[in-house]
Amino acid sequence: MSDPKPRPSRVLSVVFSLVLVLVSLVIGAAAAEMALRLKNSSMNTYDIEMWRYAKELKVKSDDPKLDFDHVKSKSAVLQKVAIRLNEWGLRGAAVEPLPANGRRILFLGGSIALGWGVPEEKTVEARLEDGLRTRGVQAQVLNGGVGNYNADRYVSRFMRELSGLNPTDIVVHYFLRDAEDLPPGGGNVALRHSELAVTLWMAYHRLFDRSGERSLVDHYQAAYRADAPGFRLMVQRLQELAAYAQARKIRLYLAVAPDVHNLLDYPFTFVHDTMRQIAEREGYTYIDLLPALRGRRPEELFAMPGDPHPNALGHALMADAILPVVAADDLADGDRR
Repeated sequence: MSDPKPRPSRVLSVVFSLVLVLVSLVIGAAAAEMALRLKNSSMNTYDIEMWRYAKELKVKSDDPKLDFDHVKSKSAVLQKVAIRLNEWGLRGAAVEPLPANGRRILFLGGSIALGWGVPEEKTVEARLEDGLRTRGVQAQVLNGGVGNYNADRYVSRFMRELSGLNPTDIVVHYFLRDAEDLPPGGGNVALRHSELAVTLWMAYHRLFDRSGERSLVDHYQAAYRADAPGFRLMVQRLQELAAYAQARKIRLYLAVAPDVHNLLDYPFTFVHDTMRQIAEREGYTYIDLLPALRGRRPEELFAMPGDPHPNALGHALMADAILPVVAADDLADGDRR
């Protein structure tokens, strides 16, 4: 009769095989990580550059409303573009004292306001400041954009950290995703530290989450329902900002940037109509940026292939649309403060 217990040599053989497989996987993953980092050091990949942005210029916030924040007084080259953050965590140089009767115009928003993929001097904010100067308007235009922020986050950040700037004007550079309910991120250790993990994660989502334009329309229709949690929170934050600004006689603008995937047969006008109604109700001057970009092909405006952020041309067109509205207010009541 045979012994039912496995022989020690057989157990050792199985354990050795498992250890060998594990070591091989670790060595293979390490080699793949090194190869990816070498490749990504010589060429731009949108997902990896966004990951580097999170690692190099963001820090976990102790405020759960923000989730994360910009690191102050730091810079990095991302997507071949230098992004420098000043002592306030704003993109750009240090904030200079405001001359008497000057205007301090603060932009709030996400990655489009930040100018992802766009050199600092070609962003909406820089172009607007230059345009106002040519019209004889003394103004500082400050860039408070933070990538992956929605309206809840950038208004909360203003109230918590940026109100001390005492702006004379606030431009909410709004994008369609700003009404989305964003869950906290950063919990996955592998995604925080490994380019291989990020690459595999994005490949998985592209393979199994094939959302076309039709589903994107459905997504935004759901996001902008009156009872959607993210929508309700967005409206609440814009109301809070409006009350704050009205109490201090701060000029308020809501500049709505379109999705640039399809500007020939644009499917998201319902979002712009909704935001126009909110702006009029809450006392914002509404600026629709869709007419400035309509008719352009995606390849004309993408920051890089696969990256739908507006490029320098897109920022120039948006600045040209915002400039006359902001300049007209200076002529109407330039001594407001």
